[in-house]
Amino acid sequence: MTAQTLHPRVQIVWVLRAVLLSALITAPFVGGVYLEYLPQWAPVAVGAVVLTLTIAHALLRYRRWSYEIREDAIYLDRGVITQVRTTVPLVRIQHVDSRRGPIERTAGLASCVVYTAGSRGADVRIPGLTPDGASDLREELKRLAIRADGEDAV
Repeated sequence: MTAQTLHPRVQIVWVLRAVLLSALITAPFVGGVYLEYLPQWAPVAVGAVVLTLTIAHALLRYRRWSYEIREDAIYLDRGVITQVRTTVPLVRIQHVDSRRGPIERTAGLASCVVYTAGSRGADVRIPGLTPDGASDLREELKRLAIRADGEDAV
């Protein structure tokens, strides 16, 4: 299988998060203007810089995110500032979930979460899938994990 990318709609979700984060970071500067500690241009400048950086990060994040399912492992490649490459051997898979939070449901997206043997919280999440794509991926990983480790894998 060749490297797969995420559904383009995930960019909308990530950009909306960037806007919310920018608003939260800018809010104290608005308060500083209200209390007359800062000049009126300060929140505009801070908001513009933070918004530009967070939206750029969201769009670059989408461009850098890919995954590949092979017969032996799942390969994830992601990261903007720090590039992260993760390999999850299929024999380490404990179980696989498809998940749709409220924001993902609104955008018509889902995630596939792969839980692995190992330390607490040892899981990987593939975001930005269609609901059918997440279900199909879950079933494919289940099938490959069972084949890799026998009938007790998933």
